[in-house]
Amino acid sequence: MKRICLTFISAVFIITGCASDVPQKTSLKLYVLNGGRLNFDTLAPFFGIADDETAVRDMIVPSYLIVHEKGMLLWEGGLPSTLADSAGWQEMSGGWRMRLDTTISEQLKPLDISLDDIDYMAFSHFHFDHVGIANEVKNARPILRNIQYETAFADSVTVPGFSPELYNALDRPEKIIIEGEYDVFGDGRVRLMPTPGHTPGHQVLFLNLEETGPLLLSGDLFVLRVGREKGRTLTCDMDTTTSRQSMTQIEALLETTGASLWIGHDYEHYQQLKKPPLFYQ
Repeated sequence: MKRICLTFISAVFIITGCASDVPQKTSLKLYVLNGGRLNFDTLAPFFGIADDETAVRDMIVPSYLIVHEKGMLLWEGGLPSTLADSAGWQEMSGGWRMRLDTTISEQLKPLDISLDDIDYMAFSHFHFDHVGIANEVKNARPILRNIQYETAFADSVTVPGFSPELYNALDRPEKIIIEGEYDVFGDGRVRLMPTPGHTPGHQVLFLNLEETGPLLLSGDLFVLRVGREKGRTLTCDMDTTTSRQSMTQIEALLETTGASLWIGHDYEHYQQLKKPPLFYQ
């Protein structure tokens, strides 16, 4: 439905003689979605933050829809939709729990968008709380960083938190394998940037929004504000030295561009953000 509307609008624009020699850009839109929540008895075993350093125990599992004139990109896949079949918190071993109250598919319905309408999808990395609905997005072209792809689709997947049954359908012929920085739509406004360390192929998403300005979505490069402030890497990072290098790289980028940083699992920040049908542009 969304694609049909965009095609009709473009046709009317040309027929009425409003087209110019200069290519016209529509406003880039960012929708903030809820991919679930996490709650921990203590953060120390997972994130290297002592209990007396922060009162935070709740985390958001975000997902985002980016709407561009050349297509729609799903960034991050949240928790698996099947989790919504069970109400409330689901206890996990090790003193933590997760919940999903409304699926991403349901959150998109007021926008007249379905998962089948999405053109591209990309993830900061393949931990279960970032690729939960990956296999549900059937028509999108997966954009996969090469080293992440090789790790996630190895004959024996050894990375903790990688669950191939959540993302195995991404190994499809139309996938896009990338190296280095990748400009998703070719105009510099939506760029995937490598930030390895948390996992070998971790990446962040840089957006240049017309009204909101430049914005960087951190994935798990930064998980908590207190962790960023204290320069902490995560206990579960695969390579802490590389993580620190990636953090330094992104801090320099933020300084140079003046971009805002949205820390992925920051529940307090998420509560302050616009939710669909509202958006950032």
